Amino acid sequence: MRVGVFGAGGRMGSTVCRAVVADRDLELVAAVDPHHSGLDLRQVAGVEGTGLQVGAGPEALAAAGAEAAVDFTEARAAWDNLLWCADHGVHAVVGTTGLSDEQLGTLAGRFEAGGANCIVAPNFAIGAVLMIRFAAMAAPYFETAEVIELHHDGKLDAPSGTALLTAARMDEAKHGSGRRWGDDPTQTVVLPGARGGSSDGGVHVHSVRLRGLVAHQEVLLGTTGQTLSIRHDTTDRTSFMPGVLMALKAVAGRPGMTVGLDALL
Repeated sequence: MRVGVFGAGGRMGSTVCRAVVADRDLELVAAVDPHHSGLDLRQVAGVEGTGLQVGAGPEALAAAGAEAAVDFTEARAAWDNLLWCADHGVHAVVGTTGLSDEQLGTLAGRFEAGGANCIVAPNFAIGAVLMIRFAAMAAPYFETAEVIELHHDGKLDAPSGTALLTAARMDEAKHGSGRRWGDDPTQTVVLPGARGGSSDGGVHVHSVRLRGLVAHQEVLLGTTGQTLSIRHDTTDRTSFMPGVLMALKAVAGRPGMTVGLDALL
């Protein structure tokens, strides 16, 4: 499969470029990043042997005949990139978070109309996918739960897409069991925001942004006399690459929009 990468000059984008080049079943044919337009990809992402020059916009994918694109940018840029992919029949693998449910719904319709497919996942680390699954499995058996997500200080959206998906899956499992979460006992909030945000079902979500972190999350569940902690830590961005490569190889065979990497496992 011929692949293009949006955000090729960013930390995630450059890691994706190197992973695609190293995979014998994929071919990196285009790299897009308006902040590094015109530069050799070796300078931008440390990728040897491609001879690619970084393009300014998605037209570089069309010129190279890309069949699929990977987007790890930010929500505003991703929206434009993905609309272009949908309208030009290019499959997309998306790790960018911050897109609204309304935007995802619009994209799903546009991809279907354009004859291309899209896989959107808030987290491509296999361990994070399992963490979400384990949290959902545990949810019916505990009365209270909170999610703490911790990311590097360059992350623009909060809470993370991973935390939102975790809380949603826990709510679904809780509702499916015929139970509900216990009431929040807090009566006085001395510092506004101290209790974080809350999912529709009542799972509190807290966001930490700290220099030196990559991506981390802990799910805390409690019931009478006991607690359960489920934690996943990403210490290097290469941890996301097996999931990204898996999605690239699967996207052509999954019609429409697929949300969550767990669908591929």
